[in-house]
Amino acid sequence: MKQMFQYEAALNALLFALSKLGGKSDMHKLCKILYFADQRHLSLYGRSITGDTYIAMQYGPVPSNVDDILKAVRGDSFFSGYVDELKDKLAFENRYIVKELAEPDMDELSESDVECLTYAIDLCHDKSFGQLTDLSHGMAWTNTARDRAISVKDILREAGDEEEYVEYIADQLRLQSALLQ
Repeated sequence: MKQMFQYEAALNALLFALSKLGGKSDMHKLCKILYFADQRHLSLYGRSITGDTYIAMQYGPVPSNVDDILKAVRGDSFFSGYVDELKDKLAFENRYIVKELAEPDMDELSESDVECLTYAIDLCHDKSFGQLTDLSHGMAWTNTARDRAISVKDILREAGDEEEYVEYIADQLRLQSALLQ
C-alpha cells in the first residue's frame, strides 16, 4: 500500500521549510519536518503532502524520493531526471546543509499543506540532531525493520488515529493504487 509521490508538492514543501528556516537547514531536520508534516496531514486530511515513502533509517524516518532528490543535487545519486531543474532551486553548502536558491511556488501547496508544514517546522526548528532522532523514533519507526518502508498504518497509529480510520485510509490508498495501474 503505497502513496503516489508528488514531486512538485515535495519540492515546494522543501523550499517552504527552507524559507522558514532562514534559507538553509541540514538534511536530517528537513527530513523530519517532512515526516511530521506528512504524518499530520495524513491524519487530519486523509492524504500526505508529498506522497513519499518513509524508510526507517538509523536516525529516524527518511522520505525515500526526497532523499534521492537531495542526493542527486549533492551529486552522489543516480536520480538525475530533475537535476538540471533542481540546480536553480537547491544547493548544498557542505555535505549536509541544504540552501534554497528559489522561493516555493505556493500554488503547489494547499492551505492544509502549509498548515501542517508550519506545525512541523514549529515542532522541529529548534531541536538538535539527537532530539529530532529521539522524537522521530516513535512506534511507527520502532515497528519497522531498519532500511524498510514504514507502513502508512503505523504512521497513522503513531499519530493517535483510531483503527477504523487507519483501515479506511489504507483502503483508500489500495483503491488509488489499483486505479493508477
